[in-house]
Amino acid sequence: MPGNASENKGLAKVIPARSEAGLEYLWLPYAQMKTAPFPLAVKETHGCRIVLADGRELIDGIASWWTACHGYNHPHIRAAVERQLQTMPHVMLGGLVHEQALTLAQRLAGLLGPGNLDRVFFSESGSVAVEVALKMALQYWCNRGIFGRDRIVAFRGGYHGDTSGAMAISDPESGFHGTLSGALPQQIIIDPPVDEASTVALEMVLARHSERVAAIIVEPLVQGAGGMRFHDAQVLQTLRTVADRYGLLLIFDEIFTGFGRTGTIFAFEQADVVPDIITLSKALTGGTLPLAATVARRNVFEAFWSDDPAKALMHGPTFMANALGCAAANASLDLFAREPRLAQVAKIEALLRAGLEPCRKLAGVKEVRVKGAIGVVELDRIENINKLRQRFIKEGVFVRPFGSIIYLTPALTIVEEDLAKLTSAVARVLA
Repeated sequence: MPGNASENKGLAKVIPARSEAGLEYLWLPYAQMKTAPFPLAVKETHGCRIVLADGRELIDGIASWWTACHGYNHPHIRAAVERQLQTMPHVMLGGLVHEQALTLAQRLAGLLGPGNLDRVFFSESGSVAVEVALKMALQYWCNRGIFGRDRIVAFRGGYHGDTSGAMAISDPESGFHGTLSGALPQQIIIDPPVDEASTVALEMVLARHSERVAAIIVEPLVQGAGGMRFHDAQVLQTLRTVADRYGLLLIFDEIFTGFGRTGTIFAFEQADVVPDIITLSKALTGGTLPLAATVARRNVFEAFWSDDPAKALMHGPTFMANALGCAAANASLDLFAREPRLAQVAKIEALLRAGLEPCRKLAGVKEVRVKGAIGVVELDRIENINKLRQRFIKEGVFVRPFGSIIYLTPALTIVEEDLAKLTSAVARVLA
C-alpha cells in the first residue's frame, strides 16, 4: 500500500468504504508502491479544475497528461459521446465499419494538409500508435523486397511510450526503462541534430548504417516526457533532408505536440516539411476517451497494397476506432474548427513567459523555457519529488514534476486568472 496508516485513515473519510478497500489492489503508474504517497481521491472535474473528494479544488496545470485540451467535461464533447452511446458504443473494425470512424479518418487526412498523409490506422493508445508506426516502417521495406532494414534511428532525450518497441527507441536514461535495456531490441540512439557537430554525427551514423536503417523517429519541436527539451524547426528540416538522401522513412511522434500544444495544430507545420508517418493520441479526443492514430503517406500505404495476403499490415487492436472515442474526437475537431484555440495558445505562451520569468533569478534554477502552451522550469536537481508535489497541492494546484523538471501544460481554454495562479505557485514553491 502507498503511504502510511495515518494517511489511509484520512483517505477513508472521503472515499466510500468499498472503494477505499480497492486501494489494496491498485498498482499505480510510475510509482514505487512501498514509498509512494496516497493518490488524491477525485470526485469530479470541470473546466480546468479537479474537485477532490474532500471538497478541495485544484487548478490542473498539466491537463491530465496533456489530454484535456478543451478543459474537462466540455459540453459539446460530452453530448457527442452521449448520443453515440445511445446508438452504438463499439463494434469491431474487422469486417465492419461505422460512420464515426469514416468521418474521423477523412477529417484527420484533411487536417494533416496536402502532403498525402491520408491513410489512418486507429488504435487505443499512443504507445500502440508508435508500435504500429514502427511495424509499418519495418514491413514497408520487406514488402518492397528489401530485407535487412531492421533498425530505427531515435534520439537522446526522446520518449515514445512504455511498450517494448516504444521503449527501445526512447532514451535509456531519461525514458524510465534502463532496467530493461538488455531485453529490448537494440536501436540506434544518438543526439538530435541541433548544431553542426550533432548533424555531422548523424550523417556519419547514417552513412555507416543506412542499409540497416528503416526509419528515423522524432518528437517534433518538443521532446516531452524525456525532459521537455525544445529544438527548432531546422532540426526537422535537417531530418527530412537526410532521410530523403538515404532513402529512409521519417516518423514524427506528435502524441504530445499534436492539436495545438506548440502553437500550430501540428508541430511539423512550423518546419514546412511532411513526415512519412505521424502518430497522434493524447488530445485527440479532448481527454475523454482512449484513442490514437497512426497516419501514413500514400507511398507508404502503397507498399502494402497487393494481391498477396502476406503483404497486409497484420495488426488489429480490439478496440481500434472505438465508436465512442471517434465521436469524442470528431467533437474535439469541431471545437478546433469553431473556437479560437490557436489564439488562446498564443496568449498562454505570452502569459507563461511573463509568469515564469521570476523563476530565472531563483537559486537552483537551471533554465526557464516556453513553447506554445508549454512552460518549463528546469532545476539543477529535485531532492524529494514527492514532497515537492505535495507543496503544489497545498498551493491549490495540480502540478506533477518529474526528473529535474517542473512543467505546465494547461488546458488551452484556461482563463488568465487560473494560469496566473499556476505560474505564481511555481515561483512561490521554488522560492
